[in-house]
Amino acid sequence: MKKLTILSIIAILLFSLQSCKDKKAETEMLTKDDVSEEMALPKTYAEISIAQGGEWVDGPRGHKEYSAGTSFINVDSIHVPKEHTDHSWFIRYEGPGWENGQVGYRLYLDWRNAIDIFGKKVDTLVLPFIGQDGFDSYHEPANWGQDILKAGKSMGLGGYGRVVADTTVHFQNVEHTFAKIDNAENSASVMVSYTGWQSGSERIDLKSKLTIFPSDRHTKVELIPSKEIMGLCTGIVDHDVAFHKKEGEKWAYIATYGKQTLTSPPDHLGMALFYKLDEVAEQKKGDYDHLVIFNPTTAPITYYFLGAWEQEPNGIKNEDDFLKDLNSKLQALDKTNSIL
Repeated sequence: MKKLTILSIIAILLFSLQSCKDKKAETEMLTKDDVSEEMALPKTYAEISIAQGGEWVDGPRGHKEYSAGTSFINVDSIHVPKEHTDHSWFIRYEGPGWENGQVGYRLYLDWRNAIDIFGKKVDTLVLPFIGQDGFDSYHEPANWGQDILKAGKSMGLGGYGRVVADTTVHFQNVEHTFAKIDNAENSASVMVSYTGWQSGSERIDLKSKLTIFPSDRHTKVELIPSKEIMGLCTGIVDHDVAFHKKEGEKWAYIATYGKQTLTSPPDHLGMALFYKLDEVAEQKKGDYDHLVIFNPTTAPITYYFLGAWEQEPNGIKNEDDFLKDLNSKLQALDKTNSIL
């Protein structure tokens, strides 16, 4: 019997979801025992899922909303509709998601452009289930885990924007956004192309690629701006917990650790961002983020981010172990320019 493709596996997952609809399917995760050994579950996964069967109408928040959608369908790519913005109910969990057995992430594919964390209590795929039963029900605790990060007005964890006159500009003004996913054998990626991003007096195109791998929690980010521009940045949301910074020979990291999750009560989460010293102009505190500001360039900019939740199975449970993990990764980056 041939191994199932990603789409075949997702079909199984969604069939399982449908059959459990009356049992609050979002809490019923597919386990390894539910799929035969010949079905080869992927170790990484990315998706974009959009609503169908409805229509765009004027909403109570002063913008268009996608109303009366009947179901969601996964797509390989999307030209983001002009109507789409935050809380418009069109893209499931508001943007693309990517995961491995330890953690999941999502990118708000709208003006916020922040990256959020899905904390996982299981080591199996969860993204196909999230947001299917009550659009934003992932904010509530479930057997698989939950959305654990409050991004607010920040870039979340590892999101990107631009500092203009000491203000972090997100993506309020973009001519067109195109996103696609790639599920390869040993990685899963989300690629986003922004055309005509206006920030301050500058207008550029920007390409981003976010890739997750089978092991560990990190996502690799590659940014390619169309022209040299000052202030392009990334960062970590500031929740007023412990902040750490360490520089190696070629790479450095910033990190936070503490009770900074959306669980009730909040529990421990570590977040970190690794960056190349020769690609960075400045690291400083912004209004809502610990910022890393890049040098003007048209060459690819590379950085990594990760989130480590204490409820993750066999995860990191304290600050000392979190910092030990970061320091080992910093050593690897200095030696090989890779965490892998």
